Amino acid sequence: MSPDQTDALPTTASDDAAHLLIVDDDRRIRTLLRRYLSEQGYRITTAENAAEARARMKGLTFDLLILDVMMPGETGLNFAEDLRKTMDVPILMLTARSEPEHRIKGLELGADDYLPKPFE
Repeated sequence: MSPDQTDALPTTASDDAAHLLIVDDDRRIRTLLRRYLSEQGYRITTAENAAEARARMKGLTFDLLILDVMMPGETGLNFAEDLRKTMDVPILMLTARSEPEHRIKGLELGADDYLPKPFE
């Protein structure tokens, strides 16, 4: 289990709250998103890469995946494309790249929307 899972933040999320999976290799981004979204009442699980995300997804159902585009190993784009073969969960891509062609590619590969970094 990663430090992200053991250092759980207090949450006001109920058992029926939407469950989000945040996948980003940047611990600061994971922590920021987990903190903010937990405060908004969501249940949050985090992973630092696609392999860890796959392990977290076994036996759990998520209402939304938030994926970093540029991760070491399997990229967020490749992960999203693979997930689309078997799942219809909404996917929000986070990226430092804001060029239209990258956004279009991500949407073609299965992302539902894009959020450029840095974000507020």
